[in-house]
Parts: sequence; C-alpha cells; structure tokens
Amino acid sequence: MRFKKHIFICTNRRPPEHPRGSCAQKGSEELVAKFKKRISELGLNKIVRVNSSGCLDACEHGISIVIYPEGIWYGGVKEEDIEKIISSHIINGEVVDELMIKDEKFNPDLMQSAKIEPIQK
Repeated sequence: MRFKKHIFICTNRRPPEHPRGSCAQKGSEELVAKFKKRISELGLNKIVRVNSSGCLDACEHGISIVIYPEGIWYGGVKEEDIEKIISSHIINGEVVDELMIKDEKFNPDLMQSAKIEPIQK
C-alpha cells in the first residue's frame, strides 16, 4: 500500500554560530522520533510516513515541517504540537492555523482557502 501522507521534518544542522541557526539545534531530530512513535502508536504507520529532511529553507520559522500531498507548511513546531497536527491535519483534514506558516512563499494556495482530505485507515 502506498502512503497517503508524508510528513517531512527539517533536521538540517548548521554550525552553532550560523546567523540563521538550524532546525536540528532547536530539537527537530527528537521531534522526528516522537512523531514516528505517535504515528505508530495510532496504527497509522502503514499509511503515514514521517521523514527527516534536509533544509526546507524556512529557518526563520523555527522547526519547520511540510505535509504532502497537500503541501502545507507548519513552523515553530514543538513536541506539544504533535498531537494537534496528527489529530487535526492528518486524521480530520483540518489545517492547524496557529502553526501554519503565513507566508505566500510557503503556503500560497492557503492564503485563499484550504481543503485537506482526512485520512482513512
């Protein structure tokens, strides 16, 4: 079976003195492990794939993730946001508005309206 959703989490690491910082310095590697664990606990690991990614070029937004097939970008994601992203976006097909990167560079289609297909096991 093909995956229905892909969650890409930036785990890029730059030198500590780099002016843009990096998602890895903000804890994204741990976030990947926690996302994978929760997706597995919910029995979604056969249809939802959690991946580490290289730089997503959204450093100014904190730990950044993008979820496909919708191509919705979230920024400043923390461990306490995992449940909300999974339950709202992945399961119920609703954008997590307070985490969505409000920048047309990342979410041009969502500046108008959003439609996400809820997941079906």
